[in-house]
Amino acid sequence: MTDEVRLPDPRCAMTRLPPGTGVLLRAYIRGKDDDMARAVARLARRRRLVLVVAGDWRLAARLGADGLHLPEAMARHGVLAPALGWVRRCRRLLLVACHGDNALGRARTLGADAALLSPVFTTRSHPGAPTLGVLRFGLMARRAGLPVIALGGLDRRSRRRLPPGSAAGLAAISGLTTP
Repeated sequence: MTDEVRLPDPRCAMTRLPPGTGVLLRAYIRGKDDDMARAVARLARRRRLVLVVAGDWRLAARLGADGLHLPEAMARHGVLAPALGWVRRCRRLLLVACHGDNALGRARTLGADAALLSPVFTTRSHPGAPTLGVLRFGLMARRAGLPVIALGGLDRRSRRRLPPGSAAGLAAISGLTTP
């Protein structure tokens, strides 16, 4: 995942990712990072990475992204018809951020390909925020009815604590750039 503060230029990290790995481009400030977004998209294509753009289906379309990621609030309250229309018409991936069972239900209703469920562990990006923990994450992932990607405080050590088979994938800003 890109991050304007902790990973303002994700291209170096992207060069260490194996082909087929997903890159979630979070470019929430419109116009500010268009050059960076285009550079990230070019590198993703060259390295055969799966590029998903957060919150902006128009940017995703312009970049030729592989999918769209909806933050939880947008999935719950956003004007989704144009975004979902683009996803379905162009056969792109749809990912939805989730922090609880209701959000997982909404992701399922929207026909999401996967949900990013967080925060599993304590994370630097949200210090002091309540975490799901290993058991709750495992239970929620098992009941989700769609693939769940673990997010929040994951590194090489913490990922081993996840219940076997509970996570379809792992997401991080740092800590997982190497196997």
